[in-house]
Amino acid sequence: MRALWSLPVMAAIVACTPQHEGISSRSAQFSEFPADLFTAFEAACNDPGEEFRRISQTSTECRQLLSPETTAYLILNFDGYPQKLPKSVMQLSSVKNQGGYQVDADMFLLIPQKSGRTLKVAIESPTLDRKLTRLYQVAGGTPV
Repeated sequence: MRALWSLPVMAAIVACTPQHEGISSRSAQFSEFPADLFTAFEAACNDPGEEFRRISQTSTECRQLLSPETTAYLILNFDGYPQKLPKSVMQLSSVKNQGGYQVDADMFLLIPQKSGRTLKVAIESPTLDRKLTRLYQVAGGTPV
């Protein structure tokens, strides 16, 4: 999954991204269930520090450890708990609808807190959205 989205420093990715015109989306419509997309998603989640999880029959995720610098930044700035490291998460889910299947991606950070809770921080990145849009198109989907 590192090829699709690496998180060296979230602010740098978002702030340094040139803005391009065109559709960019974390959702796409497919006429049939995109089994190849989900198979590729699972296969891509196999680097060291990555963990693939099947949440349900229609939802999967890839959890990834972050670089030491990003990990330290998140722990220090979000009151993290150093014994449980933050992770980046990309979820891919599908819902059957009238047109076939809508696939949605969600990207966020999970930062374990000293209190025992886990803070969920959304990742907003036009760069990642464009990469997802291209991936959906290659897989035969139409961004929505």
